[in-house]
Amino acid sequence: MKKFLAIFTGTSASMERWMTMNETERKAKEKLGMNGWKDWAFKNGSGIKDMGGPLSKTKRVDSHGIHDIRNSMAAYTIVEATNQEEAAKLFVDHPHFSIFPGDGVEIMEILPVPDMK
Repeated sequence: MKKFLAIFTGTSASMERWMTMNETERKAKEKLGMNGWKDWAFKNGSGIKDMGGPLSKTKRVDSHGIHDIRNSMAAYTIVEATNQEEAAKLFVDHPHFSIFPGDGVEIMEILPVPDMK
């Protein structure tokens, strides 16, 4: 089995739309979404190697120093599957974008580190 990093993405615009919902409607959708996420985790439990979690604000380090930046990464999970297509299928209709204001989930294989000798 191979390991895959799943990055949940979302934009500030979609989050702004979410926050403009009336509080009662938003709370009901949050509950529905969290129940959906739990159901997804239970259904795919054997393939989930690290449930991961939400991601906070981002700092970027480069040759010019440390900078605050924005990106679309919202959360991560690590799963195991036979190939990338099978890993991607785990996220079809995921609550992140079917209920919550997320845009999608990007799945990439975690490759072995090259020999560093």
